[in-house]
Amino acid sequence: MARVVALAPDLFFASKIDATLTAAGHEVTVVGSTGDALAAQADVVVADLHAPDLDPAALAAGGAPVLGFYSHVDEAARDRGRDAGFALVVPRSRMAREMPELVAGLLAG
Repeated sequence: MARVVALAPDLFFASKIDATLTAAGHEVTVVGSTGDALAAQADVVVADLHAPDLDPAALAAGGAPVLGFYSHVDEAARDRGRDAGFALVVPRSRMAREMPELVAGLLAG
């Protein structure tokens, strides 16, 4: 079981992350800021690239691999995650479909 921290301001999607990853055996904590995500000492961080209090560079430098997701039409958000050094950046639709597998891949290294 891994400690997953989700920085996801959309409450509907945050609850989907929590339910899906909890069912996959992970301990999930939903937070509202980059600072809270960094303080949580996660094994994996899941971050909405549209979160208002997101500091991609700080999150990427926090030590845990970061899985970023974005609206498929917002290439600038995708690029912010990639440029910051997130381990993986995917569209929200792929995140919804493959969440447990994406997190497992990051945990495997």
